[in-house]
Amino acid sequence: MSGSLPRFRADLASVLPEGLAPGAPLALAVSGGPDSVALLSLAHAALPGQVIAATVDHGLRAGSDEEAALVARACGRLSIPHATLRPDPPIAGGNLHATARAARYGLLQAWALGAGANVLATAHHLDDQAETFLMRAVRGSGPAGLAGVRRRRSDGGLTVIRPLLDWRRAELATVVATAGLEAVADPSNADERFERARVRRLLAEQPWLDPAGLAVAARHAGEADAALADMTALLWRDRATPGDPLRLDVTALPREFRRRLARHAIATLAPGFDPATNVEPLLDALEGGRGATQGVVLVTPHGIEWRFSLAPPRRVK
Repeated sequence: MSGSLPRFRADLASVLPEGLAPGAPLALAVSGGPDSVALLSLAHAALPGQVIAATVDHGLRAGSDEEAALVARACGRLSIPHATLRPDPPIAGGNLHATARAARYGLLQAWALGAGANVLATAHHLDDQAETFLMRAVRGSGPAGLAGVRRRRSDGGLTVIRPLLDWRRAELATVVATAGLEAVADPSNADERFERARVRRLLAEQPWLDPAGLAVAARHAGEADAALADMTALLWRDRATPGDPLRLDVTALPREFRRRLARHAIATLAPGFDPATNVEPLLDALEGGRGATQGVVLVTPHGIEWRFSLAPPRRVK
């Protein structure tokens, strides 16, 4: 722990350059796996008395309640306040992973803010980042997707940080062993019905697929995405004309900026629009001189402009 602690403090400072708000605790998401238990141990050592922790028990497999109890015992040993959070109603539906993730972050956000914390740390690490990069690369993701797990993001008054993104999975397992803490193994991590488990096995079996190199590529993609976002903001200021319809001058713009500006225009008119939504058919239509709809937004080309307005309600026959 002695060598790991200065490193963790530096990583924490890099994602929290202004530190915690006065009197605010640091909230941790701790599943009970080695990665999150390592985060628990490191954060407690770096910020004694300032850490609180929560475990989300999705109730999707047998033994999940005991895993939450294991975390509660570890927190009790370290005198860290702990809460077990359960979704109500229980998680159901087709895409359980996506539904569980949304429920998990919703529960953690409500718990952290309710406990007076404005920062939540999760235990995503370098190997997670490499896996995410590969999964998104095979789907044809652009810079935003290839950037993978972000070191820091803010949502609804809560800042989510990932201070372990430069740490390897094996390093975190060593932290847990050195601290004498117990961790659990999630059986889904080896269940190859799930894409991430298959990618994890591929990385383990192919040494030339260097996770550290993939994580660096993800960081470069994140930097490129941030630069494109800044340029898009400048273009929006110069080329967007508010009104009904909202007008957008797309003269001589590369498709990437047309894509980003179109998404921004749609989100302006339909605030619930997911910025990750595929808009390629819309762009194809507009660049071919045809109007099209994206959700509730009608977009029509007029010379050098694209015009955005809420589509009229459909008539019920």
